[in-house]
Amino acid sequence: MAARMRASSEFDATVRGGVRAARPSVVVHARSVDDEQRRVGFVVSKKVGNAVTRNRVKRQLRHLVREHLDETPLGTRLVVRALPAAVASSTDLSHDLAGAWQSSLRKLERRR
Repeated sequence: MAARMRASSEFDATVRGGVRAARPSVVVHARSVDDEQRRVGFVVSKKVGNAVTRNRVKRQLRHLVREHLDETPLGTRLVVRALPAAVASSTDLSHDLAGAWQSSLRKLERRR
C-alpha cells in the first residue's frame, strides 16, 4: 500500500489546497504534489461512532483503498474522510468510495 499520511500539515495542505468529491458516506480530497509516491490519509471523527465503530470503518476504508491505488497517478495525496453514514453496509461504503475516488481524480486532472 502507499505510504499513509500522518502529519497534520499534510492533511491540511491536501484538504485546503486540493479538490474534493463527496458521496453520502465519504468525502475524498485529492492534491497533486511533486513526489514519486502516493500518500493516503484517513479521517474518521467521533460523529461516526464509538472507538470500535471508527476503527472498523478505518479498516474497511484501508482495504477498499488498496483496490484503487493502481489507477492513481504518482505524486497524488489523498485524504478519505468518513461521514456518519459510513457505518452503513460495506457495499454502500465501497460504492461511495469508488465514485468519490474517481470523481476527485477527474477533477484533479482537469486542474493540472
